[in-house]
Amino acid sequence: MADDSQTSNVGGRYAQALFDLATDEKAVAEVETDLKSLKKMCNDSKDFRTLLVSPAFSAADKGKALLALADKSKLTLTTQKFLGLLAANGRSAILGDVISAYESLSAKARGVVSAQVTTAVALTTAQSQRVAAALRTALGRDPEIETRIDPSILGGIKVRVGSRLFDASLRSKLDSLKFALKRA
Repeated sequence: MADDSQTSNVGGRYAQALFDLATDEKAVAEVETDLKSLKKMCNDSKDFRTLLVSPAFSAADKGKALLALADKSKLTLTTQKFLGLLAANGRSAILGDVISAYESLSAKARGVVSAQVTTAVALTTAQSQRVAAALRTALGRDPEIETRIDPSILGGIKVRVGSRLFDASLRSKLDSLKFALKRA
C-alpha cells in the first residue's frame, strides 16, 4: 500500500491535469461544483466510499458505477470523462485527494486561500465569523473555510492552510503533557 504523501502526490497530479483541462474549456467553476457534489456523496454514503476503495470491484465496474452516478447527477461532460479515466487507471480510491487538490488549485487561481477548520463541536455563526476574521488578518487574503467536526480532538480548534497546521486542540495539548510527564 502506498504511503499518504505518495497518494496525495498522485491525487495532486490528477487534479492538476483536470484543472488544466477545465481551464482550457473555461469550466473551472462548473467542474469544482461537480467535485463538491461528489465530495458530499462520499461523505454521506458509506457504500459509495466502499465502492471507490474496495478491491472487490474491478476498475470496469467502478467506472460504470461512477459514470452512472455522474450521469444521474447531471455532472458536466468534462467531469464524467475524468471519472471514467480515473476508474480506468485504477485510481478511483484517490478521488478524495483529487477533489481536495482541485479545490486548492481553484481557490489559488481565484486568489482565495482554502482553510480547513476542525472543531469538536459545530461553531456558532459568531465563532465562524471570528475565525474567518482572524484568518483574513493572518493570511492577508479572504479565506474559503471548510469546517469539519471531529469529537476526538475534545475541544479547541485545528486549522490547516495548505501544508501548514495550527493545532490548538485539547487532544494535542493533553498528548504533549503526557509526553512531557513520561520524560520527567
